[in-house]
Amino acid sequence: MPSSAESPLRICVVGAGAIGGILAARLSRAGHDVSAIARGPNLAAIQTQGLTLRTAQETFTVEIAASDAAADLGVQDYVIITVKAPALPGLASTLTPLLDSDTAVVTAMNGVPWWFCHALTGPLAGRTLTATDPDGKLDNTLGGDRLLGCVVHVGASMPEPGVVNHAAGDLFIIGDATRRMSTPADQLTEVVSGAGLDGRTTDDIHGEIWMKLLGNMGMGPICALTGATLKVLADDRDVRPVAAAMMQEAVNVGEALGLSATMDVETRINLGAELGEFKPSILQDLELGRPMEIDAMVTVVVEMGAIAGVPTPTIDTVLALLRGRARRANLY
Repeated sequence: MPSSAESPLRICVVGAGAIGGILAARLSRAGHDVSAIARGPNLAAIQTQGLTLRTAQETFTVEIAASDAAADLGVQDYVIITVKAPALPGLASTLTPLLDSDTAVVTAMNGVPWWFCHALTGPLAGRTLTATDPDGKLDNTLGGDRLLGCVVHVGASMPEPGVVNHAAGDLFIIGDATRRMSTPADQLTEVVSGAGLDGRTTDDIHGEIWMKLLGNMGMGPICALTGATLKVLADDRDVRPVAAAMMQEAVNVGEALGLSATMDVETRINLGAELGEFKPSILQDLELGRPMEIDAMVTVVVEMGAIAGVPTPTIDTVLALLRGRARRANLY
């Protein structure tokens, strides 16, 4: 894998939606050989008009290679997966033309990734969680020695095909799935920072994933059920305690499995509220008629609770309501 100082890296973003679009646009403008796997109107827009990124400070457009067929794009140094979790099992086997033994596969997705238990000890060690990889397809197709996780703290949306609005936050935390520092993780962090984003490296990507999950799992589903933004949820005296109860149950599960929370529940809610009148992705998906990331963000916590022997009654109730809401919308 070449150094970013020696030559541009070949980077394919799988899923050029809001988060993928930010990465693709900025990495391309920084001089890297960026391509994207996209589909439908978004693919057509990128191919004909380029990919446009809008922020409060600027708007710019980049021309990148885009296709719905990985074979058109060739082997990459990094493959950054930003698709919604429900889409990945059906997509995974088509991504093999992007990969060789030196390719680093990066999950920049909401929820718990399929590789999460690989490097853990205790009750989760070596497990494949049904909620994230029910038949082992992801591990068999995308597993390898160069797996990285990327936790994204960004508020963004895609108001129209080929256009991304970057509203808030620019933090991308990158770490090796083996829970150690590694050259691929360090290099990608350098590349992300060089593209004008806040790239940080960690040797505990599992802890970062878990902390983000607490917020996503505790706030997102309730926003989807009530239509509230993150700030509205945090300020609602009736709704906020439900979110706090969900998060506390998840904290209890994590403690039993060796995944400690680094902040208390109320602080985590306040952190989410700092994004302001922002709709979390699961609410955006519901409103736009896209499959909802229920299993990777909520069902997985119930499954982990069962493994740990820790009850999750509030999460169970909200999960049932969320599944029902999603089924009525034909999104689950």
